[in-house]
Amino acid sequence: MTIVQGIEARGMQHCETTALGVLLRHEGLDLSEPLLFGLGSGLSFVYWDSKGMPFPFLGGRVKPFELTRNLAGRLGLTLAVAETTSPRKAWQNVATPLDAGRPVGLQLDSFHLDYFRSKVHFGGHVVAMYGYDEHHAYLVDTDQQGGTVRTSREGLARARAERGPMTARNRSFTLTLPARPPAWQDQLIPAIRDCAEAFLSAPIANLGHRGIAKAGKQVPGWLRRAGEPGQDLPQAALLMERGGTGGALFRALYRDFLDECARLIDDDGLRTGHRLYAEAAVLWTEVSTLIAKAGESGDADCLERAGAVLNELSRIEHDAMQVLRTL
Repeated sequence: MTIVQGIEARGMQHCETTALGVLLRHEGLDLSEPLLFGLGSGLSFVYWDSKGMPFPFLGGRVKPFELTRNLAGRLGLTLAVAETTSPRKAWQNVATPLDAGRPVGLQLDSFHLDYFRSKVHFGGHVVAMYGYDEHHAYLVDTDQQGGTVRTSREGLARARAERGPMTARNRSFTLTLPARPPAWQDQLIPAIRDCAEAFLSAPIANLGHRGIAKAGKQVPGWLRRAGEPGQDLPQAALLMERGGTGGALFRALYRDFLDECARLIDDDGLRTGHRLYAEAAVLWTEVSTLIAKAGESGDADCLERAGAVLNELSRIEHDAMQVLRTL
């Protein structure tokens, strides 16, 4: 049995920042979840739908693993990434650092994890692995999923090897702090500006503030779009509010990030951005509530109202990012 010592499973809300927190605390750098998310320029939006999808996907953050790459680059971390199609090599890639006393980050499909209560395929899930024995892998996941958990090694292998949207080929990674890391406080404004620029200048209309406006046009038709409205709409609402796919969780994280920045940096633009994202977080919760109610009641008026709120959110987030881009 191999268990990395000194692992702290602190309750966090988002999977990638949870894993990053575990790896970085083990390296001696302890940052709050909002700081990890904000320094990684994690906020975004995508409205994704296609004929092959059972239901539209709303993403409130950058694509999986981009946050990790952004954070590593900004803080001067050594990010060692391994991918392979070989099951044997995939296991070796995690066992070697674990045996050396280092936790490992994994990107995988949460569907195959024993402890996951919601059996939905999501190939962009990220966990930290801190140990294993003959039959089980020991992981740190979000607070919602139980924090320190375990899953069968067979299930872990299937989760890592799964193919499909947002998956990676048995991706594992470690982070190493440099001997003299840059001061993370100096990276706050560059991270905010980069996030705002990407959000405002997204190349297609499905992304950024234009993506939110597109969602505002599409959501009113979701009762017709859904195969099983009573299941599909409440599930989408749950992911938006608790999983963060639609925006509520990630807007709250970014609000808290801007609040932490404003406590360190005296800037009117930061305070304005914080105020607008505080407003946005509340409205995203309203959207998810209306979508869930529509699925439960079959009332299309709830979706019309949700669409109107999304249009307002597009304006609010556009205004916030315009201010933040000029910090």
